[in-house]
Amino acid sequence: MTHAPTAYTRDRREPGEVFGPSFSLFADVLLVGLLTTAACLPVVTAPAAFAAASAALRQSADHGLPVRAGTYVGHLRAHLTVRVLAVGCVPPLLALVLLIDAALLRSSLPGAAVVSPVLALLTLGAMVVGLRATALEAPYRLSAREGFLRSVADPRGALLLAGAVLLSAVLAWSIPLLTPLLPGPLAFAATVVELRSPAG
Repeated sequence: MTHAPTAYTRDRREPGEVFGPSFSLFADVLLVGLLTTAACLPVVTAPAAFAAASAALRQSADHGLPVRAGTYVGHLRAHLTVRVLAVGCVPPLLALVLLIDAALLRSSLPGAAVVSPVLALLTLGAMVVGLRATALEAPYRLSAREGFLRSVADPRGALLLAGAVLLSAVLAWSIPLLTPLLPGPLAFAATVVELRSPAG
């Protein structure tokens, strides 16, 4: 005798899949992107917001259920500590470095042609390490040192994350309306790299 599928079984992912059917994955990434953007509005909460996004996606992969807003909010509350809020001062500093870099590109100062690419690469590297750090599980959760070590141990994953950051920057510049959704793919990329990393 066959039973009609329940809402629960329809929500569950197929065995062996990392995150589930493509449409469910698409919806999860969109939702996580919007929630992360909203959580990043105070700026200093950005690391906690990305860590919550990664934790929600990881939990979705582990249990085969779609991401829920309540699940994300629960992870966000767990990550909002004084230490993490202090780390939240780093994104504005990176933005300042990028502004300085852009000013150097427009200037005729000696050495600007060398310093500008170096600053850009350092900023990109810091963003990769930061994303990797937000995707870590306990006891390494939000550890910049561990994020750096794993990035060095997994150069392929670091390059994939760098590509994701660059693609997000291009999309934000060319299609600004997509900007609120971009944290979702970035968190997804960091989570997948961490899950598939030999160091993980």
